[in-house]
Amino acid sequence: MDLQLSGKVALVTGGSKGIGLGIVRRLIAEGVRVANVNRSETEGRQLEHEYAQQGKDCLFIQGDLADVDACRNAVEKTLERYKRLDILVNNAGVNDGVGLEAGVDEFLGSLRRNLIHVYALTHYALDALKQTRGVIINIGSKVCETGQGGTSGYAASKGAINGLTREWAVDLAPHGIRVNTVLPAETWTPLYEKCLAAMPDPIAARASLERLIPFERRFTTIEEIADMAVFLSSPRSSHTTGQIIFVDGGYTHLDRKCTSPDVSSFGASESTRPKN
Repeated sequence: MDLQLSGKVALVTGGSKGIGLGIVRRLIAEGVRVANVNRSETEGRQLEHEYAQQGKDCLFIQGDLADVDACRNAVEKTLERYKRLDILVNNAGVNDGVGLEAGVDEFLGSLRRNLIHVYALTHYALDALKQTRGVIINIGSKVCETGQGGTSGYAASKGAINGLTREWAVDLAPHGIRVNTVLPAETWTPLYEKCLAAMPDPIAARASLERLIPFERRFTTIEEIADMAVFLSSPRSSHTTGQIIFVDGGYTHLDRKCTSPDVSSFGASESTRPKN
């Protein structure tokens, strides 16, 4: 399927690794010119160089998005290079473990790392997106739906992003701008792999988590998240806006009995269903 994205311009935050990197790679594969905003100079420059050698555009913009000026600069640098902006992907964020006992200052810091830049980047990109009737894609987290414990700042930020998705979809519909959120749950990223590697038995730890994921008993892949984000960025999803789309193998919403190794022992099975 041709997603009709060739020649468009995207600004992706946190695009040097993990889910962000997956989105960048998928966008570039579809012919999109990408600006990647990231704190790490080394990772960003390596990615920029990799694609330059292939004759493709992946502009690296260094910046700590907790600084609002860095958000403004990212939009300005993108427009300076490409003269337009079609897609904004608000991906950057960190589950920083700022819990209820951390204190107000730490909580505000978590909001700066996970929420404020989403508003700031969208605000600064708004005029350019209106000109192209563009698209905003936010990357959320199941934490705001399920709770996790010990991460008030991150959960509050991701919950706010869900709310902003609906709010902005209303605000921006008259301008032809669509706004959607892709919400992962248990996704196999380098960071997740690193966390499990620190456990006494990483293989057993991974297996125990996978048993909790109803569909195929496996982690969601980065590519599956990226594919959804890129599809929603494309004209192929031209009448989809204000949606919070879970790509999680049923982890967030399906009944907990689905995590049983033998779901047939529950009422959903044909053998135990009442006969009329």
